[in-house]
Amino acid sequence: MINLKQFNWVILLMLIVIMLLGVVAIYTASSTKTESGFEMKNYYLKQLVWILIALVALVTIQFIPGAIFDLLILPGYILANLLLVIVLFMPEINGSHRWISFSWINFQPSELAKITSILLMSKLIGKHQLSEAGILLRSFAVILPPVILILLEPDLGTSIIFFVIMFAILAVSELPLFYLLIMASPIFSIITSFSIPLFIIYILVLVFVLYRTRLANIIIGFVVAINSFIALLTPFIWRGLKEYQQNRILTFIDPARDPFGAGYHIIQSKIAIGSGGFSGKGWLLGTQKNLNFLPEHHTDFIFSVIGEEFGFLGCTFILILYFLFLIQIAKSVSDLNRNENRYAVVGFLAYLTFQLFVNIGMNIGIVPATGIPLPFISYGGSNLLINVIAMGVILKYLNERSVFV
Repeated sequence: MINLKQFNWVILLMLIVIMLLGVVAIYTASSTKTESGFEMKNYYLKQLVWILIALVALVTIQFIPGAIFDLLILPGYILANLLLVIVLFMPEINGSHRWISFSWINFQPSELAKITSILLMSKLIGKHQLSEAGILLRSFAVILPPVILILLEPDLGTSIIFFVIMFAILAVSELPLFYLLIMASPIFSIITSFSIPLFIIYILVLVFVLYRTRLANIIIGFVVAINSFIALLTPFIWRGLKEYQQNRILTFIDPARDPFGAGYHIIQSKIAIGSGGFSGKGWLLGTQKNLNFLPEHHTDFIFSVIGEEFGFLGCTFILILYFLFLIQIAKSVSDLNRNENRYAVVGFLAYLTFQLFVNIGMNIGIVPATGIPLPFISYGGSNLLINVIAMGVILKYLNERSVFV
């Protein structure tokens, strides 16, 4: 039962404010200035409906008994993976199979898989006295099935989120930190593989760090061998990427190489944000948006609309609000007594923070363009619903923290 005195109303209020600001942003992003006035699409009305549905789900979660909620985690995870299999047989949209359509509702199973994977992984590794091998095996056993299915869609951006989630949870678990270094090392091997001298320097630094952690020589040798093998495989991995994925990476390095193709989104987004100046062009008056130069302006690139119409001040206000919101969640983690609840909240926090960083990053051109929306603000029912459900779980765990010892 919900404890009204212990309930974190500050987090809920900030969540509602962010979502309502999202409706305002979607409203202006849905409008197009014409000679006779403004043409308006109803995306903002649909978003309002999804907000109401999501808040009902959030409240419902608070009244589910903890024991029953725990029992639902594994069936939810299995259901999410079954839906990821089914979606592979759905009609292709924009070159991938990501959506299951129910009448007027389009649902993305990968969104559900994020939540259920966080909850199941947290539950399995939250047990006391697990060995280091047990923690790693349980973590990968949970994360790999949805990642493999999502890569088959294909959706590289979403699959990366799962590893970010796993890395964040393991960082606060009982697993020694040098394991995280070993897990992250292949990423640096791929980056440095394009320069042999740089790769050699990286390997030497890696060996030194691992030696300082007093690892056995055989394990250090194994890590070096794996990293060297991955570096050698990098050219084959590159050729194995879809053409649009290669273009996104190359265009991220140099958007001007394909200004009317893969670089178009980034260039137009940066123009929109830059043209907003300090205070913006004004409500409904964004020219990049009104002339339809800015693509996907009510979904992935809605931050560019905010930048164009509300300028530096509007962007700063949104960023400060997000910062305070995420900090409020982060500060609450230490209040949780159960390991599995604490791990889950950290997983959700990492998931939301990563989405925020990637979306704003691609809007300002510091990360490659992906299909990751701005949390609670971008138009989209399934993403909004899942994000609010994640917040519902966080609020539930915080509200029940005194129940468990």
